[in-house]
Amino acid sequence: MEQKRIEVKNLTKTFGKQAVLRDISFTQNTGRSLAVLGAAASGKSVLLKTLAGLYTPDKGDVLIEGQALSIEARRPRIGMLFQKNALFDSLTIWENIAFRLLSQNMTRPEAQEKVNALLPRVGLPMTTALLYPSDLSGGMQKRVGFARAIISAPDILLLDSPTDGLDPILAARIDNMIAEETQRHGANVIAATSTLSPAYDEIAVLADGMLYWHGTRQEALASSDKHLKQLLN
Repeated sequence: MEQKRIEVKNLTKTFGKQAVLRDISFTQNTGRSLAVLGAAASGKSVLLKTLAGLYTPDKGDVLIEGQALSIEARRPRIGMLFQKNALFDSLTIWENIAFRLLSQNMTRPEAQEKVNALLPRVGLPMTTALLYPSDLSGGMQKRVGFARAIISAPDILLLDSPTDGLDPILAARIDNMIAEETQRHGANVIAATSTLSPAYDEIAVLADGMLYWHGTRQEALASSDKHLKQLLN
């Protein structure tokens, strides 16, 4: 029997008079991946940040394995890739990637060894380790952000636009790593994305801050819903 890892109940978030998330509810079983699609300003990024505890919902709950964990208890279990990458300008690339490991008192040599093993997997040469974010292109910064999200092997990965700005070959590599995180390591992935790839088991569509559609990838591809078809094409 599959176990629920994430349960979102009636999640609502407003900024001023603007309701960005409206009564969103869904569940995700352990080891599943969800692509969140939607037009610009549909609430995708806000949903991820609310799940991560960066925003406090005005209403609703986020349960992890049946428990309403505090933000402090939730964050160590979550790896997040931000839309704009959110790298630290004053830290080298390897220090950016290893930031959580170092904050958990892993020694610098141990952390750097883990980073060195991960860099080739995300398509970055070893020489980037001692560079700074300003030395890298936007696509390279995206891969640094992705590496930082996965290096601590979190239970839950929240990815905002994980393949934006990447060429098809690199995008496919990241998609393969997303699939590996779920299939091999049992992680859960929720990604705000504009593209549908085989890396995702399920699809959710946000429209005007509401959950318009949610189902499996196969159901999405077979659906005759016009709005869903437009997003997928």
